[in-house]
Amino acid sequence: MSAGPPAAGATPPAPSGQRVLRVDLVSDVVCPWCYVGWRAFQIAAASLPEIPVRVAFRPFQLDPDVPSEGVDRQARLLAKFGGDAQRLAASGAAVAEAGREVGISFDFARIERMPNTLDAHRLLRWASGAGLGAPMAETLFRAYFCEGEDMTSRATLTGLARGIGMDGAVVRDLLATDADREAVLADINHARTMGVTGVPCFIFDASLAVIGAQSVDRFTRAIETAWAAGGTAGQVSAPGDGG
Repeated sequence: MSAGPPAAGATPPAPSGQRVLRVDLVSDVVCPWCYVGWRAFQIAAASLPEIPVRVAFRPFQLDPDVPSEGVDRQARLLAKFGGDAQRLAASGAAVAEAGREVGISFDFARIERMPNTLDAHRLLRWASGAGLGAPMAETLFRAYFCEGEDMTSRATLTGLARGIGMDGAVVRDLLATDADREAVLADINHARTMGVTGVPCFIFDASLAVIGAQSVDRFTRAIETAWAAGGTAGQVSAPGDGG
């Protein structure tokens, strides 16, 4: 796929032979804690320029039963919280506060539909193949959580892809097919067989697992630890999940 020039935020190629810290980020684009965690991780990584990091985005679906046309988001979340509107509001407020700490202005009131995220994950897969995974992930998160874009619309997804330099016509035509659908579903199943039950989940060098939306400081320590250890397994947990 022709993607045009690299966009800001794309992971630059490392010099030949240079060690790079590989980070597999398992996430779903309708998970607000995934957005918070992604932003916090980016801030932490930027503070450690001496440690080259390469992020591979891995798909996950918190609610795979959502139909392709989507569902009413508020009603779906209210049902998830057992009809407890106060608990749902408190959860949203906690996410919004965490978002502000990493520069995210969540605007949940603008979101009408909760989409099935399979198409978004296909798009992120294609963007990653073109070296545009990071800007595509940021664009998808921002479009949904801050701008209330309808992620059930393939026209919307095509426009977002075009906005980071991808070939809109190619993306539009691919979305109209089942291209990479089975590959994405296989990746989701692989994450579950690995024991991933909630997101975000950051896996450093296939060894250190950081689960949930950590603080910038904790991500910084995780990056430093994984870089120094070069393969020592471990796990750190924090809030995650939710749509």
